[in-house]
Amino acid sequence: MMLLGIILHSSNTYMVFDAGEAWVIKDPNSTHPINGLLTGTIHSFRMQIFFLIAGFFGSMLFYERKPITMIKNRISRIILPFIVFVILLWPSIVFTFSYTELLFDGNQNAMGITLSYFASPFILIPESTFHLWFLFYLSLITIVTVILGSIFKKLPRLSNYISIVFEWIMGKTYLRVFIFSFLTAILYLIIGSYESPISNSFTPDLDTFIYFLFFYLIGWVLFKSKHLLSTFLKADRVFAFLGLLIFTPIFLIISPSLDFEINIIITSLILWINIFGIMGLFIRYTSNHSNLMRYISDASYWVYLIHLPLTVIIPALIVDWPIHAIIKMLFVSTCTSIICFFSYHYLVRNTFIGQFLNGRKYSGFRSIS
Repeated sequence: MMLLGIILHSSNTYMVFDAGEAWVIKDPNSTHPINGLLTGTIHSFRMQIFFLIAGFFGSMLFYERKPITMIKNRISRIILPFIVFVILLWPSIVFTFSYTELLFDGNQNAMGITLSYFASPFILIPESTFHLWFLFYLSLITIVTVILGSIFKKLPRLSNYISIVFEWIMGKTYLRVFIFSFLTAILYLIIGSYESPISNSFTPDLDTFIYFLFFYLIGWVLFKSKHLLSTFLKADRVFAFLGLLIFTPIFLIISPSLDFEINIIITSLILWINIFGIMGLFIRYTSNHSNLMRYISDASYWVYLIHLPLTVIIPALIVDWPIHAIIKMLFVSTCTSIICFFSYHYLVRNTFIGQFLNGRKYSGFRSIS
């Protein structure tokens, strides 16, 4: 889910759709609707799955390694990296977005204007969490779930009842899609939108917090019923095919013409079809140990942290290339991936940075034993 950020942010620049303040740069010479469909498809499930998985492993730490161990782990793996990288990356965020936006607008002095911003030392102070917003909210959600987990530990009968109901729902392959979709639709009604609420402000946004807490808690309860993971294999390929290739693209095209309530219903259904389909496929095909998958997994944290400025500045370097928008998107994605993985392999994996992000440093493609 982290690595999909490269595709998402690379395709944003070449969409026909105007994303407004959410993504201020757009190549003036190359756009294509396919890039918008790609962005919309990824956006329809990516962060929801991420928080669900985060809840699963947060629950594992809480119940198997004790709450204090979980707290220490989350501080070292989430809170501290967020603080460090939100500060370190901010200058590159300001530079790349400013320069590329000015260049795309046809400004002949884009570099000079951009550099002038750095005349003031205050420009180095982060004004937002930018793409690290998920670490910010993951930190807040962790605090709340530790408190909730401690409370429910003292209410074993209620906890058991929740697990029984959850297991009954999870055992119904198709019914669970509708039940979770119904709950999600209610959530969309509460926040007043059928789009995922994402805030990169340092002031916590209640809608964003509640929305992703919902998926985190489902992952949390799922861990206590982890023997049900095999149920994700039921109809996983059907769900993935329908969700990713049929329903999502069609919905993205027709959604502007639909009523708000209809959009909520369809969005919720597509979301859970994608969740069960995608997670089922990963459980089916990537459950066995693989050194390569272990390596990619270890690298993904670093790749996500540093990829955003690259997906912004590379489009500026190729703005005049007379090639198709989809080819440009693929070029930006490929170059960003190569730079990110190259830097991880030689500058992070066997250094103190790797220790800081992943808990240990080790060399080459050797997996964690």
